[in-house]
Amino acid sequence: MKRTIFFVTAVLGTWMLTSCNSNTRNPQNEKPVDSAQDINETVKPVDNNSSEFAVKAANGGMLEVQMGKLAQEKAQNPRVKAFATMMVNDHSKANDELKELATKKNITLPAELSTASKDHIDKLSKKSGKDFDKDYMDMMVNDHDEDVKEFDKAAGSLEDMDLKSWAGKTLPTLRTHQDSAKAIKSALK
Repeated sequence: MKRTIFFVTAVLGTWMLTSCNSNTRNPQNEKPVDSAQDINETVKPVDNNSSEFAVKAANGGMLEVQMGKLAQEKAQNPRVKAFATMMVNDHSKANDELKELATKKNITLPAELSTASKDHIDKLSKKSGKDFDKDYMDMMVNDHDEDVKEFDKAAGSLEDMDLKSWAGKTLPTLRTHQDSAKAIKSALK
């Protein structure tokens, strides 16, 4: 009888600890982009395509700023450092505009970078010298190729007119970044 009571107590204790632990995990910390999008799908402040674009743009903008700050510290080439400063300034401004727009529209944006974005930064932070410069500029070309494509699509097809307008207004800056990144990348070879 004592063994049965002990066993039942142990099982219940384990179950209670597991239940309490699962409630304290914050999905926002685990997958902030997915969490923000889940909230937007539930609340429906705007259509799904518009909210997905806003969430993805916010994550991308935060990534550009963080990588730019890293490059300001670690880059060796003066052109790479200058590009990094431009990234921090321009993307910080765009991020602030998007946050203001999202607040007006009641769109939830991620509070921190996605896991994949954090992995990009972590991988890059382990580089130094010319390897850092080359890898950073490779990432910037790839990121801006993707950004230009996404913003161009958003500027032409989003249902939410304010987000559509913001995408169109931001697109020329992204194209400038894309052109600069390609020029600097080719000069580094």
